[in-house]
Amino acid sequence: MTDPIAPFSPLVERAIEIAAEWHDGTYRKGRWTDPCVLDADGRPARVPAMAHVTAVAMTVQRTGWNDEAVAAAFLHDALEDPNGRGETLDRETLQAMVGESVVRIVEAVSEPKVDADGGWLPWRVRKEAYLASLAAGPTEAVAVSLADKLHNAYSMASSLACGIDIFTSAPGRRGLSAGAADQRWFFEAVLAESGSRDDPRLGALRDRLQAEVDRFVAQAGLG
Repeated sequence: MTDPIAPFSPLVERAIEIAAEWHDGTYRKGRWTDPCVLDADGRPARVPAMAHVTAVAMTVQRTGWNDEAVAAAFLHDALEDPNGRGETLDRETLQAMVGESVVRIVEAVSEPKVDADGGWLPWRVRKEAYLASLAAGPTEAVAVSLADKLHNAYSMASSLACGIDIFTSAPGRRGLSAGAADQRWFFEAVLAESGSRDDPRLGALRDRLQAEVDRFVAQAGLG
C-alpha cells in the first residue's frame, strides 16, 4: 500500500488525467450555486462532472485513505457512466492504466445500467445491484461510496433549500431518476452497509452523510 500522506502520487495524478479526459463534456444534473460564467446562450454554465469526482476524491483523501482509494474516488464513475461521446470504458482498459487494486474499488461502487439484452434497468434494480457489489467489495470502496453519497446528498439538500425542484427536468437541469423516498432508502442502505465495517476512518464519513441525509429528508418534506 502507498503512503497516504506522500506529497505527490503518480497514481493519483494518472487517475486525475483519466477522469478529466473521460468526463470531458459531461455534466451534473443541475446546480444550486451561482455560476462564475455563462454559457454561449447567456445561461448559467452547467457544472462539469469532474467537479463531483474531485469533491468525492478530496473527501476520501481528507479522511485519511491511501492513494489507491483516492485514485478510485476520482474514477468512481468511469466504468459506470459513458463519456461525452457515449462510449463506455471497460474494466481491462482501466486496469491496464491504474492497476488491479484501484479497479477493484471502482468496480465495487459501479452499478449495471443495462440488462443482457441492452435494455435499461429500473432504478431500484440498479441500486440493489450496487449494494450487493458494495457489500462484496473492499473497505476502501465503502469509503468512496460514503463520500460519493455525501456529496450527492449535500447537493440535493442544498438545491431543495434554494427552492429548486430536483425531481423535475427543466432547461439546464435533469430531474432525478427516483423520488425523495427512494433516494432516502438508498442513502440509508449505504449507511447500513458501512456499519458492518469497523475501520475508524469511516466514522466521520458516516456522521456527515447522516447529517446531510437528515437535511435532505427535512427539505424534501419526508418527516
